[in-house]
Amino acid sequence: MRQLLVLVVLLIAATSTAFAQTAKPAPRAPVPAAKPAAPKSPFTPPAFKITIATEAAYPPFNYLDRKGLPAGFEMDIAQEACMRMKAECEFIAVKWDELVPGVLDKKFDIVMSSLEVTAERRRRLGLSRRYYLSPGAFIAKKGAPYDGPPSLLRNKKIGIQKDSMHADWADKSFRRSAQLKRYATVDEALKALAADEVDAVFGDKAQLWLWAQKPDGKCCELIGQDVKDTQTLGIGVSAGLRREDIKLREAFNKAIGEMMSDGTYKKLNEKYFPFPLN
Repeated sequence: MRQLLVLVVLLIAATSTAFAQTAKPAPRAPVPAAKPAAPKSPFTPPAFKITIATEAAYPPFNYLDRKGLPAGFEMDIAQEACMRMKAECEFIAVKWDELVPGVLDKKFDIVMSSLEVTAERRRRLGLSRRYYLSPGAFIAKKGAPYDGPPSLLRNKKIGIQKDSMHADWADKSFRRSAQLKRYATVDEALKALAADEVDAVFGDKAQLWLWAQKPDGKCCELIGQDVKDTQTLGIGVSAGLRREDIKLREAFNKAIGEMMSDGTYKKLNEKYFPFPLN
């Protein structure tokens, strides 16, 4: 019996040894491969993001294109400035009365909507350098004998928009030498010109030229030289920013200056107008 017990023990030991020699180790979990590094973008990331607002209701300076996006002369200038500032810019259309309050309330960062520089706007906003100036000009019937100095219009009937800076200049220059006829709007004055009720109309050159391109204005053309008078006609149009955004204003001014120096501004100007606006 004792011999049989020893034999069983030896048999169990031999079987365990054989199993240990034939058993395979458990496979190791695979090590996840390292993710390849993302390719580096060839584009410089934007330095900052800003929103530019415009009324989009004064073509060709600012308007909505077929996709409903702000476009026009001012928006082209804005896009070029954004590229030079390395800024990511969003463009939005806002009602005129909401433009200045909106930038002050930080709803957007820059207003580009043909803002004439005035003392009131200087008090409220940090205005950029001028980026366009539409001078005063006269328009009359084609072939009219007034295409020369304003003195040729003495004793003539000149249409003007009442309570405007152009009316101020006409009052100063023609107070006693011409008949000034005042109208509620420039459009009314131009209709009077087409109907031969006045001999000429004095107003904003760009606005008068745009009317002359329409069917109603085919009768007429710009005459004489540009009129520039900072005391009555102002110094031009600037972008409106918050006064505290000094670095943004400096960057914008630098971009505008570069555009004017390297010919880019001239190309954008010629895209919309046959005469310089600066």
